[in-house]
Amino acid sequence: MLKPSLQLKLGQSLTMTPQLQQAIRLLQLPILDLNAQIQEALEENIMLEMEDLPDVPRTEAESTAEVETIKAEEQWQTSVSDRIQDSGWNGEGRPITEFADESGESLHEHLYWQLEIENFTVREALIGEALVDSINDDGYLRAEIDEILESLDEQPPVTSEEVEQTLGRIQQLDPVGVGARTLSECIMRQIEQLDDDTPGYQLALDIAAGHLDLVASRDYGELRRGLRTSEESLHEALALVRACNPKPGLSVSPAAAQYVIPDVFVRKIDNRWQVEISPAGVPRLSVNQQYAKLLRGSGEHTVLKTQLQEARWLIRSLEIRNETLLKVATSIVSRQRSFLEHGDEGMKPLVLRDVAEEIGMHESTISRVTTNKYMHTPRGVFEFKYFFSSHLSSASGEDQSSTSVRAKIRKFIAAENDAKPLSDSKITSLLKDEGISVARRTVAKYREAMNIPSSSDRRNRETR
Repeated sequence: MLKPSLQLKLGQSLTMTPQLQQAIRLLQLPILDLNAQIQEALEENIMLEMEDLPDVPRTEAESTAEVETIKAEEQWQTSVSDRIQDSGWNGEGRPITEFADESGESLHEHLYWQLEIENFTVREALIGEALVDSINDDGYLRAEIDEILESLDEQPPVTSEEVEQTLGRIQQLDPVGVGARTLSECIMRQIEQLDDDTPGYQLALDIAAGHLDLVASRDYGELRRGLRTSEESLHEALALVRACNPKPGLSVSPAAAQYVIPDVFVRKIDNRWQVEISPAGVPRLSVNQQYAKLLRGSGEHTVLKTQLQEARWLIRSLEIRNETLLKVATSIVSRQRSFLEHGDEGMKPLVLRDVAEEIGMHESTISRVTTNKYMHTPRGVFEFKYFFSSHLSSASGEDQSSTSVRAKIRKFIAAENDAKPLSDSKITSLLKDEGISVARRTVAKYREAMNIPSSSDRRNRETR
């Protein structure tokens, strides 16, 4: 007969606390939207105050270091996902404000970029491209698996199992949950990113799997009875569900142009490349100590105590954001010194996993940091993700990045004889002479991506 016993067990797990949820949300925001959210917090929270920033001398280049980017318009629809957001998903009775990506990049382009730099085989990438083509702006797959199969003409024929497997990998890309076929699947994929020891994890999955209608209608009593759970457990699970984005695709969408401020500055000092957080980027916040002292030892003023806790969370979340940005930027700079010294041809292959392993973070976190964050360097202002590119093999055994290969293609075409433009096959041969092995169709793909006409079009243009 089994006897009850007590056991002491040590282990590590990720708990999705409100503070961690807030830190992740702030990490995604570009400086302009982050400053807007900070200003809103300053207006609503009496316990917060902004510190005076010291005057920091800036070079002329830094003063003009602004780049054009894209800001998406808010889209409000009357779908179930909107009703769920409006039903108090932020836990405070107010709808969550989602900030769109400002990189000027479409959702499809963002996913194609990840297909290129992630460890997809050629066959998986072809299947992935077909799937991405069928994903709408909200981030949902709007084609049946059979339709995807019909669009693929590969040998041996692609199976439905291969498509499902590739779709599963796409749903783990940034933004997580993209490629889902239903709202339920979308939210489940986001919750599955958490450690399964997170309080409320399994209950949140159960809610996402079959009870989102009750969340939308705020019928929490029926929800608690149907799941046979306590009010406390339901609160934990709903906190995880509310942290999910029901329309992940809208976080990556282009619209009207705005200016942004670089998040970090890179300088060469004493022959070493150094990274600094932009001193003019995000205002420095602190807790109003006079009000905080009044609350010490008092059992009253519940609202003020809540605001004090929220103020401390926000300040710590901003610290986490800066620490993460600095870690990622430093890792990128250490790997791309050749680019900083010599330009595009010196760019080294780099994928999200490389940085994630170096600084001990998840790839999805690195993707959030590299999207819509900017680095000011002596060569100009670049989005973090510009420094990432796929590996291409070379005869020397040292991999080349797709960015450096594109730069070489541009150089070859710039130096060509106008009367005899270089064909894609000839460019392939020239790259092979330099020890870089790429297929002709890869050269054509890169040339088209750079909006360079074919050799015949270039010849016709010169003869006109």
